[in-house]
Amino acid sequence: MVKHFINRPVFSSVVSILIVILGILGLRALPVTQYPDIAPPTVSISANYTGASAETVMNSVIIPIEEQVNGVEGMDYISSSASNNGSANIQIFFKQGVNPDIAAVEVQNKVQRATPLLPADVTKSGLSVQKQRTSALMFLSFFTDNPDLNEVWLQNYLNINVIPELKRVNGVSDAQAFGGKNFSMRVWIDPAKMAAYGLQPSDVSAAINEQSREAAAGQLGQNSGSAFEYVITYKGKFNKEKDYGDIILKSLGNGQFLRLKDVAEIKLDALSYTSVGENNGRSSVSMGIFQTPGSNAQDIINNIKKFLEQNAKTLPKGIGYTINFDTNDFLEASISKVVSTLLEAFLLVFVVVYIFLQDFRSTLIPAIAVPVSIVGSFFFLNLLGYSLNLLTLFALVLAIGIVVDDAIVVVEAVHAKMEHGITDAKKATVAAMDEITGAIISITLVMAAVFIPVTFITGPTGVFYQQFGITLIIAILISAVNALTLSPVLCSLFLKPNPAHHEEYAKLNFMQKFFYKFNTAFNTATDRYGRAFVFLLRHKWVTLIIFGVGGLFFWWSNSTMATGFIPKEDRGIIFTDVALPPGASMERTYNVLKALQEDARKIPGVQNVTFTASRGFMSGSGSNAGQAFVRLKPFDERAHDANLSVESITKQLFGLARKYPDAKIVFFSPPSVPGFGSSDGFSAVLLDKSGGSLKQLDNVAKQYIGALMERPEIQFAQTSFNTNYPQYEMVIDVAKAKETGVGVSDILSTMQGYVGGVYAADFTKYGKQFRVMVQAFPDARTQPNDLNSIFVKTASGQMTPISQFVTMEKTFGPKSVERYNLFTSISISGGNNVGYSTGDAIKAVQEVAHKVLPSDYVVEFTGLSKEELSSGSQTAIIFVLSLIFVYFILAAQYESFMLPLAVILSLPLGVIGAYFGQKIAGLENNIYFQIALIMLVGLLAKNAILIVEFAVQRRHHGETLAMSAINAAKARLRPILMTSFAFIFGMLPLVFASGIGKVGNRSIGTGAAAGLLIGTFFGLIAIPVLYVIFQWLQEKIKPIKFEKEINLSE
Repeated sequence: MVKHFINRPVFSSVVSILIVILGILGLRALPVTQYPDIAPPTVSISANYTGASAETVMNSVIIPIEEQVNGVEGMDYISSSASNNGSANIQIFFKQGVNPDIAAVEVQNKVQRATPLLPADVTKSGLSVQKQRTSALMFLSFFTDNPDLNEVWLQNYLNINVIPELKRVNGVSDAQAFGGKNFSMRVWIDPAKMAAYGLQPSDVSAAINEQSREAAAGQLGQNSGSAFEYVITYKGKFNKEKDYGDIILKSLGNGQFLRLKDVAEIKLDALSYTSVGENNGRSSVSMGIFQTPGSNAQDIINNIKKFLEQNAKTLPKGIGYTINFDTNDFLEASISKVVSTLLEAFLLVFVVVYIFLQDFRSTLIPAIAVPVSIVGSFFFLNLLGYSLNLLTLFALVLAIGIVVDDAIVVVEAVHAKMEHGITDAKKATVAAMDEITGAIISITLVMAAVFIPVTFITGPTGVFYQQFGITLIIAILISAVNALTLSPVLCSLFLKPNPAHHEEYAKLNFMQKFFYKFNTAFNTATDRYGRAFVFLLRHKWVTLIIFGVGGLFFWWSNSTMATGFIPKEDRGIIFTDVALPPGASMERTYNVLKALQEDARKIPGVQNVTFTASRGFMSGSGSNAGQAFVRLKPFDERAHDANLSVESITKQLFGLARKYPDAKIVFFSPPSVPGFGSSDGFSAVLLDKSGGSLKQLDNVAKQYIGALMERPEIQFAQTSFNTNYPQYEMVIDVAKAKETGVGVSDILSTMQGYVGGVYAADFTKYGKQFRVMVQAFPDARTQPNDLNSIFVKTASGQMTPISQFVTMEKTFGPKSVERYNLFTSISISGGNNVGYSTGDAIKAVQEVAHKVLPSDYVVEFTGLSKEELSSGSQTAIIFVLSLIFVYFILAAQYESFMLPLAVILSLPLGVIGAYFGQKIAGLENNIYFQIALIMLVGLLAKNAILIVEFAVQRRHHGETLAMSAINAAKARLRPILMTSFAFIFGMLPLVFASGIGKVGNRSIGTGAAAGLLIGTFFGLIAIPVLYVIFQWLQEKIKPIKFEKEINLSE
């Protein structure tokens, strides 16, 4: 078969050229993202019950919807939250692989069943069911220096002129401004005037709906034979303040009318007054842009930036924008870093190959083979729907070291034939390929088999492993095709016997003298290596001691090594969450944020600070919550100064936070993987399965978080849940109300109309639809005694103060209530301390829960923490499966169940080396390291296969057991060392990585390089001994039939 390719060099070349062309086409079409899209499909349901408390929203809105939605097909878990501003949010998380579009439709169908059970105000304002955006691509702020243009004007300018354009950028799923400052026609009613005229808020709403409406009055002259037809138009819904002011509420007689402007003030203003934003001291509105799954993040951000630059020319005077967070910064910097690592690895690999093969022609063959495999992989990645991300690029960096092996094995085998007298390159190639074709196929199958179990891992972790493993399988398979087609052809065309090997030493040039000394030293070392075996075969206990000592090192490394999931990296931004004591006003929160902004901007390495009062990343929404983006200077400006690292700046920020003792301020990086929560620490929920009160849950949570904070692994742990928010409980004297003919519903609707606010109608302005809101003047609803001036109509039509029937009792309660999987819950988020990993923090959370929590309270992890826990258990299974796959492939090849054990039992040495190297380097056992371990199994198995394959051939040709082992080990020492050193040198740029993405680079490089170095060194000692033991056992079971002697290269 291989001879056929050697005889047809053009055909073999065309195969490789086509692979490269397809690869280039694939590369052009591949989307570029930071990580594959692993966030679970999520559908969110949003509703609003204006003026309702969190507990009212939970009981009347969330629970009826949850009851219907729970158990929808493919669902993983459900979480919901209700807030005192009347908002309800339910998130349904689905298992990986569920189609988010179908999931959204199924949830929508379930919600329809719950709709009749919901309050009328909720259904009027509408329920939104949509598939959740995976994560924000970028956050930006538009600011105003112009005192005439306030935040309300700015947000609506964005809604009308900027956001619709951004949504049309290809790949953008949503763009939204935060702050709720959409236009609204505010009808501020005066309770005293309303009572004087015997009116209630419901009368105002009815008048607005009656007089401000669209109408289809028809056409005059239609079907009448007239010469003309006239369309009858009507003014329609009002959109000017004056028109609303002129609405007639009642006739006063004598041609006089009571108009809305007589009892109210009408103003086009904001829908909500619950947030304030600033950017570097200027009023600002922040917004987030989200991408559709599977789109090219890099292209989207570049297109958005182009649009923003063009749009900046048309912005009104004094309006500008700043980008707070942009995933492209990290993406481009880290991908360019990996690409440069790819090139460095490529060069280092060929230095090693050149030193061992000692002529440029031989080095050229692997140099041609590697790009064919690497570039060809892109075609298949595109075919499988993958993206060009950090994982696939890491896989290709590692693939260089693996792919070069096949080409080296071919070139080295042909060299050995030429050294032993076959001067014709073509004959030498045919003879060499006859011997090594089996080994190449075997190596390829084993290397690919190692990654086959990886494809069975489920969930988001599985996506990580699959993209990595399948990229490597593709590169390895293309490499094997190359090794059986292109490499032999190039050997037969390029290689010549090296004349320097037969010349006198004095006539050699400097390089040739270096190679001469290198070869002499290598041959001496090979002979000594061979002699050492005689000792090892007589004293097999030495091998046993090596395994024993290795086992101790493994136990020490594994038990003391930190664990993690995805390494934390410097992302160029620090998120800030601020929580003041319950009931703190927005002005107080604003003042803390303002002072913090000014202090933070003075820290070296900080570029700008943007904040929003009224909403926090972790502390929810409310007057006492706030959030800020601390944007750091570009990576290249901070790369060479340790004081400008994200860790150092975060430490300085925590130092600043001590200046504000009444505020809980935490700083954290965004999550490592988009779509998993808002922080890169741990996230969990505390469930109350006892059905107890919220106060009990609060007490348990405080006790639990207090115990957590005492643990050294925990930097911070917090929850936004607190039942100490000052509240008033409204108690209605029903008997007294009935006596005067006032219904409970009348009292409640009057309270809602004056205090809570009523969504009365809609209107259209600037091409968008806005709400008409009816509510009492803010001054008329500040204290409980303001109820004396709020009147309700009795059965006799008299107006009586509502305070006759309503008393306000001072109480305390939560600002928001959450549920998780239908149980009342609270969210806990936190971060791990410096020197500890997220794995250590998760372990601490579990241990403290076991000690402190009553039996009816349970802690469950969410987001990335949930994945980290599930990935640990799967990795061990995958590792064992990989070994089983390798074992059975070798068993099939050697036609023996005994002999493959010689290969399998040599592998733990490398794994021990990897753990030892990772521990010494102070790195954690994370997903990158686990991937490196699985790859290591394949690399070390390859070394063992080369020795065992040749030893078996020699044994079949009549050599003794000991001699076949020693001669095979000596003959294959050069290619084993060459391929191992090629891989190790290829890893060096990752091991010594600095700057952006260094943690991930080091995690994957150190384990692989240390494991292969230690595994190769001790493997070369152990493999021949293991071969002798298991071949001897095999021959006891099935005696060997010797074949005719043939010339094998020494």
